[in-house]
Amino acid sequence: MSRAPINAVGANDGNGSRMDFRSLWAYTVWTVALAWSTRASLTVAIGLLALVRGVVPAGLALFARGLVNATVALTAGETTSLRPIVMWLALGCMVSLIDAMAPAATQLCHRRLVDELNLRITSDVLVHAATLDLEFFESPKHQDILERARQDTAARATHFLHNAIEIGTNGLQLASLVGILAVIEPLVPLLVAPFALPYVVFKWRLAAQRYREVHERTAKLRWTAYFVNLLTDRDAVAESKMLDLAPQLVLRFRELMESFRDRDRLLHRREFFGSWLFGAAMTLVFFGLFFRVVQRVVAGVLTLGDVAVFGAVSSRLRQSVDLAILSISSARENALHIANLIEFLALEPKVVDAPEPRPLDHVGSIEFEDVWFTYPGAEQATLRGVTMQIARGEIAGLVGENGSGKTTLVKLLCRLYDPDRGAIRFDGVDIRELAVDQLRSQVAFIFQHYGRYEASAADNIAYGDWRKLLTDRSRVEEAARQAGIARIIEEMPDGYDTFIGRRFGGYDLSGGRWQYLALGRAFARDASLLVLDEPTASLDAAAEFELFSRFRDLARGHTTLLISHRFSTIGMADRILVMGEGRIVESGTHEELLASDGGYAALYRLHRRQMGDPLD
Repeated sequence: MSRAPINAVGANDGNGSRMDFRSLWAYTVWTVALAWSTRASLTVAIGLLALVRGVVPAGLALFARGLVNATVALTAGETTSLRPIVMWLALGCMVSLIDAMAPAATQLCHRRLVDELNLRITSDVLVHAATLDLEFFESPKHQDILERARQDTAARATHFLHNAIEIGTNGLQLASLVGILAVIEPLVPLLVAPFALPYVVFKWRLAAQRYREVHERTAKLRWTAYFVNLLTDRDAVAESKMLDLAPQLVLRFRELMESFRDRDRLLHRREFFGSWLFGAAMTLVFFGLFFRVVQRVVAGVLTLGDVAVFGAVSSRLRQSVDLAILSISSARENALHIANLIEFLALEPKVVDAPEPRPLDHVGSIEFEDVWFTYPGAEQATLRGVTMQIARGEIAGLVGENGSGKTTLVKLLCRLYDPDRGAIRFDGVDIRELAVDQLRSQVAFIFQHYGRYEASAADNIAYGDWRKLLTDRSRVEEAARQAGIARIIEEMPDGYDTFIGRRFGGYDLSGGRWQYLALGRAFARDASLLVLDEPTASLDAAAEFELFSRFRDLARGHTTLLISHRFSTIGMADRILVMGEGRIVESGTHEELLASDGGYAALYRLHRRQMGDPLD
């Protein structure tokens, strides 16, 4: 499927000030190209139907004029033949049938195109989101961009396409109707424009103001969703109830929603009075012209058919002007929202493949050389000149106080971020010279905040390497046995096919058993580097002992980085690296670090006292 050019129009400045008629045309071209590349046949059909609907009112007006004049001629004795009346009735019937069919056909094609565009745009947003860096999802500013891109953008795009079609349809109707009325009363074109143009400017500015209101509310809308989540999400409800937070959270929710309501009320009133003023002015103008037409009929300059046509067409013309201006203002508002989508799709990841990636068959030794890293927007560096080495097949433990940089080091190791300076090497090769996907495929991991997937028990494990394992139950079962969760799964209602998770009414697990599944997912991954960030955080002492009794067998053949606050966990490491203030401050075995009586020894003694163990 071809893609519409996402850089065909400029980025959105947030307040709509850059949106002019030329920009509107550019967005129209972009959206039509998107619709064409999505489903060309439906786009052509909608365009042809818009053309038909544009000329139908003029056809009906000509039919009415011809029928009235033919009837007057027959009753006045100017002719005795009914043939002209029959001819005009037949023509009127045909045009009326087209008029009745065209809106229904347009609606059918439009709805089908809406479905196609919704699938296309939503898929594009998700696919593009998957290419972006972790930094994007950890930044509040970027979260606002994502939220605006997700705010019914597919519906906005289809509405904009509908607006563009309606502008063309109503424009064609206006041209044909004004042409007919100008023949009867030449003042019509001269008087319509001075009243219509100020109304266009009014609606144009109002559309920009409505968009600004939505744009400026993005963060506040995320707050309202957060308050709703605290009061409705099962993981948050228990504590909210115990703390009786509902009155406070509801109050803050209402304050935000009431501010939205009050601002919207002002816009609604402004729009009402502006629309009423335009409608009243146009009505007075047309009735004044209607009076002139009647005078000219009485004077014998015009016919009764002209009176009938002018009355019907002038009413239809005022309606068409109103609809055309409404479509233009709505198109501007929707185009501004489409700009949010374009802004999102134009974002590029920073962590990308090298121009000519080097091959990677496995991860052996790991080396950090003077690695510095500062999170975007932070004032101080999280990592400050980290230098360390992990030998192939070694189990290296990483300890340190909260905020010392342990998890950040893992993120850089997995290339979720790139360092500001310094280098990370696998077997002497800078990881920036490797293909990102290939590098990550060599890493089996359990992160501190591991995934709890609403899926079957088998799928929860198979997601570790889903391309291979979703259809290989035997390997899934082997990974479950390695992680020590096979017996637990077999006791579930449907075994490995048991759907897990409460969000969709499945079979829920305790935190410890969820972590066992995460371990199974890690061991299901055919990788040479094993990264475990607090792998036993949710396990009780017995489960932890059971896991560690087999830990070295599980880690055999892997270069392993083990992060934990538990000294029972970290003691399994061949060598322990101690982090402090973004640096490696100590390195050695458990016994060596205790003997050196440094920071590690102090942490260990504190841990023993907390556990109530007597110190030697």
